[in-house]
This record gives sequence, C-alpha cells and structure tokens, in this order.
Amino acid sequence: MAKFKKDFLWGGATAANQAEGGYKEGGRGLSIADVLPGGKQRFDIINSEDFNWEIDEDKYKYPNHVAIDHYHRFKEDIKLFAEMGFKVYRFSISWSRIFPKGDELTPNEEGLKFYDQMIDECLKYDIEPVITISHYEMPLYLVTEYNGWTNRKLIEFYERFSKVVLTRYHSKVKYWMTFNEINSAEHFPVMSQGLVNSNGAKDKKNVFQSWHNQFVASARVVKMGHEIDESLQIGAMILYATSYGYNSDPVNQMANLESEQEFNFFCGDVQVRGAYPAYTDRYMAKSGIKLSDLETQPSDFEDIKTGTVDYIGFSYYMSMVADVTNAASESAQGNFIGGAKNPFLKSSEWGWQIDPIGLRIALNELYGRYEKPLFIVENGLGAKDEITSDHQINDDYRIDYLREHINAMADAVSDGVDLMGYTPWGCIDIVSASTGEMSKRYGFIYVDLDNDGNGSMDRYKKKSFDWYKNVIKTNGEEI
Repeated sequence: MAKFKKDFLWGGATAANQAEGGYKEGGRGLSIADVLPGGKQRFDIINSEDFNWEIDEDKYKYPNHVAIDHYHRFKEDIKLFAEMGFKVYRFSISWSRIFPKGDELTPNEEGLKFYDQMIDECLKYDIEPVITISHYEMPLYLVTEYNGWTNRKLIEFYERFSKVVLTRYHSKVKYWMTFNEINSAEHFPVMSQGLVNSNGAKDKKNVFQSWHNQFVASARVVKMGHEIDESLQIGAMILYATSYGYNSDPVNQMANLESEQEFNFFCGDVQVRGAYPAYTDRYMAKSGIKLSDLETQPSDFEDIKTGTVDYIGFSYYMSMVADVTNAASESAQGNFIGGAKNPFLKSSEWGWQIDPIGLRIALNELYGRYEKPLFIVENGLGAKDEITSDHQINDDYRIDYLREHINAMADAVSDGVDLMGYTPWGCIDIVSASTGEMSKRYGFIYVDLDNDGNGSMDRYKKKSFDWYKNVIKTNGEEI
C-alpha cells in the first residue's frame, strides 16, 4: 500500500448554509439557501413554475435558518475537530454575511469579525482553514434584482467580495476554492447560479451564460489572489461522478464519453486548461446555441487563459451509468444526478451507488487529464444513525464506506496521482442540501436535532470519531 505524503491534509468539510444558522444575525442578509424549504419535496417545490424566492413559514419549514447553530457553537465544534487531529477544516464564507445584498460597496464588518474568530479558532489548534468563497448561497438580492449569474454585473460583485476576504485572510488562509461544484448547474442550476424554472433555468443558454460569467469571475479572482499573495493556492471545485457505459454497445459507450466530457470535465477544462474545450460546439449545439450567442467581451478569454487554478478540488460520493439504449431494467439517482442502476454495486439508504473503485478511477482520470494536484474535499455516506440511551452511535457502515474509499485513494497514489488531502463531507452532522433533512447524517459527530428542528443540539461522538482520529494519527496507515 502506497503511503500518503507526510503533509497530507486530513480533515473534514461543511458549508455555511448547512451548518451555521444565525440567518438574520450579525447583519447578515438573506441568501438563496434561506428560501429553499426543507423536506423530500424540496426540489419539486423549487422547480414549480410559481416558485417566487420568498419565505413562507406558514407552509414550509426552513432548517437552514438554524441549522446546527455552528454560528454560536463553532468553538465547541472546532475543538472536537482538533481532538480528531484535523490538519485542515474546509468551510465556506457566507457571501450575504459580508455583503448582505451582494452589490454594496462596503462590506459588513460584523460578518468579517465572525470569520476572524472562526479562522483564529482553527489556527489555535493548528488546523489550516480551507475556504470555499461561494458555496451554494449567493445573496438572494442578486437573484431577485439581477437574475443571478446570467448577469455580468455579478462578476464585479463577486470580485469585490473575493478581494475583501482574500485581502483580510491571506496571511492566515493558504487554500481557497472559487465556486463549489460549479458543474452541478448542468442538472440543478438553482444553488450555484440562482436559476429555477420560474426565472430561466429551462433555457440552457442561461446556464451557459452563467457559467461563462463564473469562469471569468473565477479566473480574475485567481489572478487577484496571486497578486495579493503569491503563496496562495486557489482551486476549482467540481462534482465528479465516475461514469460507465451500461454495456459494450458502442452507442452506450459514446453516450458515456459525451456525458463525461459535458458533466465531469467541461468546467474543469475551462478552469484548469484556460480555454473552452474542442467539444464545446457539440455540447452547446444540443441546446440549440453557440458560444458566440453568449454575451462576452474579448478580454474574457484572456482572463480565462491567464487565470487558471492551482489545483482541483472535487466531491466524490458515487458513480453513474450511461444507458441510452434502455438496456437496464432499473434507474438510480444520487446527488441530484441520475442514470441506470449498476447491478454490481450496493446503494445507500438514499439510493446513491457506492463505488470505491470509482474513486480510484476518478483520481486517475482527473490527474491524467490535468496533471494538477487533486484534493478530495467531499466524500461520505449519508445514513440514518441510531443513538442509544447512553448516547452511543455505532456507525460501522460509515467506517466501512470511508475505509474502502481511503484504500482506493492509496491505490491511486500508488498509480502516481498527486493527492493533496481528504476532507470527508459533513464531518459533523449538518442539514442535507438535497432534502433539507437532519436525518441524512454524514458526520463523525452526532447532533441531537431532528428534521423538524427539535432536539438539544448537543454533540456526541460516533464510533467513527475515534476510528478517523486513528486514521489521521497514522497518516492512513491504520484504517
């Protein structure tokens, strides 16, 4: 078994909109996450034609408003992360805490002071922050007044936000990512681009326009960050789902090739290679558009060329199967995407297909394509945990899942992949992004809270807590 680097970045990951709560505190403005109702019908509601970006507490529950109260309890939580031995903690900065509406000229100092405290608390325990600048929570005002990332003005607003946080924290934070799962807009543009059916999500031109604006914004911020501090490492972040053709039918294999290019690689190709890939015309033609149909400026392409990222952060939970011939008898869904059911894989309680070897494949595919350092910034098993009367949570199923994926990581390292680190998702239980539930738990730390917001919010260590602590202590030698 190959050994991980001595400075391998073990840790865990959360996002502000799923963990912090305190949605009206500290001068924070509303974000798009604040108006997304909880429950399994969350995306049916969001995708309805009359969804109006308003909070209706008489009709829906909004778990994100309180979440796990990380806003008030981050010191307690970070202390637990330190006890596990975290080298890094990946979290995001809530844009609307810093610019409540998003288009202000002056930032909200109270919001900045909150992240001063969070960052300093991490450093107190020698935990390096890994910060996602925008993680599924742009200010709501930028959607209702500017129609989200379809509007080029958001490039300016995002640059201003990024300049404020990079300038303030560069001496304390080395690792950054510009946009969380930027490619997710292929299937669900609401959280990354601010688009739903009622404001243009059905028109793929809007998605491509938003991507273009985000590519330019990301590239400018990478260049800006390097000008502020040349030691900063600023990465892209994509949702990666290893994909297979269902059978040896060349039609399915070709469909799988196109699917991988368009979903797994398109955004990475632009952000890492610095140009739109050769298959862009074919990809856009499927939606009846061309790159020349988008609102662009000549300088955009130079920005994209010169603002390439330093590393690739990505999430990996499962693999998918392409089957355009309908040879499969069943379908599978997971992390907002779908395909045919793979008969060789088991699935989680939520139907996500568990594929550790797929992670080794993903690492090899990404490193072979880009030859840039890779960082697995999300991976984990969402499951219903049972807590005993004496607060024990025996989550061996989570340990098994993570062990198999860490083994796959080690195999990829032995293949020659340059892997920077690993931050399992939801290192403490948080509100699910896909359903707004607490019952879908990922963490090493149990939070006493149910789907309706009832509970003490007390934190309890799961069996996986001590297991992961030992994994970090032995740098992955004992798993």
